[in-house]
Amino acid sequence: NGNPQNPYCHGIDGVMEAYYRSLKSVQLYGPTNFAPVINHVARYAASVKDGSQYFVLLIITDGVISDMAQTKESIVNVS
Repeated sequence: NGNPQNPYCHGIDGVMEAYYRSLKSVQLYGPTNFAPVINHVARYAASVKDGSQYFVLLIITDGVISDMAQTKESIVNVS
């Protein structure tokens, strides 16, 4: 939702609102390192043990990923 202190959305409507808002505010430039972001969100998700929440990580990119090997490894590890 763009708020690092409270990065939660309420339902699919909240997710869609955050998506549309991010399209208007995200500036694409490099280097683009996704592994740290993936790992950070995975730590949030791992802290919820009771299944009461689900987590969606939206990655908007221009297609150039600087840490492709680490990104692939992070996706495999957190899945």
